[in-house]
Amino acid sequence: MPTTVYVSTLVVALAVYVGIKILLDWHDKEAQDDPLEFNEHRKELLVLATFATGLSFAAGLSPPGGFRDDAEGDHDAGDPILKAQHSQRLMAFFYCNTTAFVASLLVIVLLLGRRMQKYYGKIQLYGFILVVLLGLLGAYAAGSSRKTDTTVYVVILVAAVPVYIFLVMVMVVMVPVSEPPESSEPSENSDSDEVRLKSISESPSPAHESPTVGGAADEESEGIGKAQSLMLLLATLAATITYQAGMDPPGGVWPSDALETEPPHKAGDPILLSTHAARYKVFFYCNSTAFVASLVVILMVQNTRLMRGHALEVAMILDLFGLIGAYAAGSCRDVSTSIYVMALAGGVLVYVVIHVVFFTLDHGKLSDEEKRRIHKRRKRLLLLSILVATITYQAGLTPPGGFWTQDGKTPDGHNYRAGSAILGDVSGEYRRRYLAYFYCNSTSFMASMALILMLVNPNLYRPGIRSYALYVCMVVAVFGLMGAYAAGSARQLRTSIYVFVLVGAVVAFILIQLLMFFKLHQICGPAKAKRSFPPLQLQSPKPKPSPEESSNSSRRKYLMLLAILAASVTYQAGLKPPGGMFEDGVAAGNPVLRVSDLARYRVFFYCNSGSFAASVVVIVLLLQEFLHRQAYALLIHAMNTAIVLDVLGLLGAYAAGSSREWDTSGYVIALTAAVLAFLAVHLVIWFVSGRGGKGKVSTLQVQPEPKVLRRCASSPAVLKLSVQLVSISCV
Repeated sequence: MPTTVYVSTLVVALAVYVGIKILLDWHDKEAQDDPLEFNEHRKELLVLATFATGLSFAAGLSPPGGFRDDAEGDHDAGDPILKAQHSQRLMAFFYCNTTAFVASLLVIVLLLGRRMQKYYGKIQLYGFILVVLLGLLGAYAAGSSRKTDTTVYVVILVAAVPVYIFLVMVMVVMVPVSEPPESSEPSENSDSDEVRLKSISESPSPAHESPTVGGAADEESEGIGKAQSLMLLLATLAATITYQAGMDPPGGVWPSDALETEPPHKAGDPILLSTHAARYKVFFYCNSTAFVASLVVILMVQNTRLMRGHALEVAMILDLFGLIGAYAAGSCRDVSTSIYVMALAGGVLVYVVIHVVFFTLDHGKLSDEEKRRIHKRRKRLLLLSILVATITYQAGLTPPGGFWTQDGKTPDGHNYRAGSAILGDVSGEYRRRYLAYFYCNSTSFMASMALILMLVNPNLYRPGIRSYALYVCMVVAVFGLMGAYAAGSARQLRTSIYVFVLVGAVVAFILIQLLMFFKLHQICGPAKAKRSFPPLQLQSPKPKPSPEESSNSSRRKYLMLLAILAASVTYQAGLKPPGGMFEDGVAAGNPVLRVSDLARYRVFFYCNSGSFAASVVVIVLLLQEFLHRQAYALLIHAMNTAIVLDVLGLLGAYAAGSSREWDTSGYVIALTAAVLAFLAVHLVIWFVSGRGGKGKVSTLQVQPEPKVLRRCASSPAVLKLSVQLVSISCV
């Protein structure tokens, strides 16, 4: 009851505060910041708040330690296990996590409402974000450990964050920033480096003047500065997965007390802490370091001066190496396998260096147009590698089939220990399938981590992208993801083959769509085809992208984001199907739903696998850039149809897996049909009005561009919010 009162009071208090603030500032007519600059900050804050909401929501519904399976004493079945042995720790986790959840929801509401944005400055929004981060830190410190020394370590790390930031700021202030040798702008007493960057960007093209003017500043901002939003996304996702891994450690937790064993343990304690203490401590310290480093990056990415120095790169590399160390320690139980996992990342780096040395023959200076293309390719590769690393990290620490919760012996006489993977200890087909899953997942994770490390530095990613070495690594990571899904989501060979057959079917479907669009273009001619595909006209020879190219680029980013996040959701659902796994007996490691309701499980599996295959194919095809512009425009249209199949598969999997009665599944299907009917009616009305009022349609293309920009400035962030909410509901 007190916890419910706390949540209700917190929500009401924040709502009243927002209302009073709006009323007090209703007549405030002060000048506002630059709308473009504010939109950039708005998108960053919205992405951060969105993932914080999903993170705290999932942690609140699945608290650390899990739930009781049966009643015992004063505790009922379904109560948190930590409530009996670590009640104070559980309450500290609950209050901190709830505060972060409500504060992140408040930030989302403030950022989505245009009227509310007018009365909230960046300082106030950053104040709420700081509350979110502190709440997550407190919840992590309380819920990720059961002993005082490990909690003290996390608290020390938290205390080191402001000290680290202060030292970096002092170094930035003390070290003079190199100025261009010649500059016509009086930037000597400028307050910020943003003015210098702006003056450089507004200077004449290098084609008409010496390339040394402003070159140093441009090179300095090439690294992390141009990918500020992606660095924020990387730090946010890293904080998300490390937070979840701290709450749900590899190996699971003990379901009951055992004070007479050696070493003794309580219900809710990590199993690895008793069976592999050294390995668990390595995992915990690396995971905690990555979590705190991610929060440091989130705070530092908001400051332009820190963005231009090397402090952010150091923090980001510390974050990535923390993730690699935690994965190597938590994904396996023997030293040789951990060494193999670490060697994978080194192997990827060595391959890229060899590929670049032998296949990059042109070392001339890059033109502005080529730099722009490389920068766009870098953003796509970075986005994809970030999300591949996210899902493979979680899947590696919590493999399919689950963990043993006690020591014992398999039916074939093999001894196993609590905390080890069930499928890895079962001999025969299951063990071979587990090894295939583990090596494919580890290869995908390490390839994506190596890609992120190289994409941070311009000296590494430029030759890597030009020689297509990084593309090869990305394809290896994606196919490793497919192999891990095929091996880990099924227990029979024919179902694994079905996954690869689905990939071929999706490719064939997209090829058919391409042929249809291409024939339509030939039959109708360029003029009619242009009207058939208005946003995808790509025939501007100008170096500066035209509005049509910008629209096509935005659509491509939306499709890539949808495909990546759909792949992450379906990948996790395939490895951890609804209903859980059997933990003992002959059926250990098999899905429970497959035995209790085979028809429902098959519907879920086939729909989920179809959605995953469609997502992977869309990702791979969107990485291609060797197609002709016209063919690529048609490819984008074909991708739209593939994404529709992707979403329909996701809906089918949700309808089959979220309930155990067909009437509730029918409710989900009816909702889907209603939404599709609404969209169909909307499209018919739009089509009829467009055919009947050609003048109105033509006037839409001559609207002032700033209005379109203001209307769509936050579309990527809103799309990320929508997809994140979908992923939360699927979980």
